[in-house]
Amino acid sequence: MIVRNIEEARKTDRLVTAENGNWDSTRLVLANDGGNFSFHITRIFEGTETHIHYKHHYESVYCIEGEGEVETLADGKIWPIKPGDIYILDQHDEHLLRAHKTMHLACVFTPPITGNEVHREDGSYAPADD
Repeated sequence: MIVRNIEEARKTDRLVTAENGNWDSTRLVLANDGGNFSFHITRIFEGTETHIHYKHHYESVYCIEGEGEVETLADGKIWPIKPGDIYILDQHDEHLLRAHKTMHLACVFTPPITGNEVHREDGSYAPADD
């Protein structure tokens, strides 16, 4: 069994901050923990817009706190996001995530990430086997 505390994890390299300052993410469960998923608590900071396109991962995102919106780029559709909402990127959807108030999000990835990934120019992470 693995037991972790988010505040303790934030004091380690499990806290990853975006180079552009738009977000930070505490990686509570990673690939090296041996599961088939990873789990993160991510904060998207107020007034930011982040381009994301997970070509090699599926992600589910549950909003705990804050307000914003997600826009799918294929069709320009915009969904407001508030506490209690979940969005599921089941089609590797390229999207923009905007925070109107700082958002606290619970995120699940499959396949699991290692924790060392960085968003590439196209908004994606490298495939899990790279």
